[in-house]
Amino acid sequence: MNNLYIPTSTTQRDLGLFSAQLAPCSPRGAVAVRELAARYADNPALRVQQAGAGVVSNADLLVALSGISYEKALNVLRDGWSGLADKSVREIQVLGGITERQARIVASAVEVGKRLVFEPLAERPQIKSPADVAALLMIEMGHLDQEHLRTVLLDTKNRVQEVQTIYIGSVNSAQVRVGEVFKGAVRRNSTAMILCHNHPSGDPSPSPEDILVTRQIVEAGKLLDCECLDHLILAGNRYTSLRERGLGFPG
Repeated sequence: MNNLYIPTSTTQRDLGLFSAQLAPCSPRGAVAVRELAARYADNPALRVQQAGAGVVSNADLLVALSGISYEKALNVLRDGWSGLADKSVREIQVLGGITERQARIVASAVEVGKRLVFEPLAERPQIKSPADVAALLMIEMGHLDQEHLRTVLLDTKNRVQEVQTIYIGSVNSAQVRVGEVFKGAVRRNSTAMILCHNHPSGDPSPSPEDILVTRQIVEAGKLLDCECLDHLILAGNRYTSLRERGLGFPG
């Protein structure tokens, strides 16, 4: 058995390496090992430096970034990073019991993450499944306070041309005009599109109105030679694909 390999937390793995590098040692040396291990375990910034930002916990990252205590970091992140997506600086400050400066740092970090999702890429992402669409839009749309209806416009290889916001407010068949939905697709000469909207309630289950709107858009897409591939409903960290469930799409 290889005692150097302990597949548990990052801290435990690295503590094992510290012990291996310094052992065997005298009783005095053993004390030094314990002190070094304790300093490493209690210093998230050092963990980020030694182990790398990609493998430490969210709380470790937040402590290293903002300088707040580990306990306060856990309070701020009680609902994960996504729980901070729509929080103001003041709300983050109250949530974690931290200073305004620290809350600004946290809010700025969350905004950077959101902007990274929409930063232009050298190669446009290709959409091959509902999960690809969810990965593209979930971080922002899943936590909006109002309903947003958006279209993901695609070229002949299903690469994203543009994401357009069509409506803000309640999405129902009386308000959704087919011409508005397809205006951008016609302008960009898109060969396909995916309809997306969010449910602020946190429940991604489709309503009868959602299914009706989907059916109308699918039929219009056939006439306009721009296929509606799917309609996704995003809510929190969950989503529903109406096409996967056979709702609003021909069997």
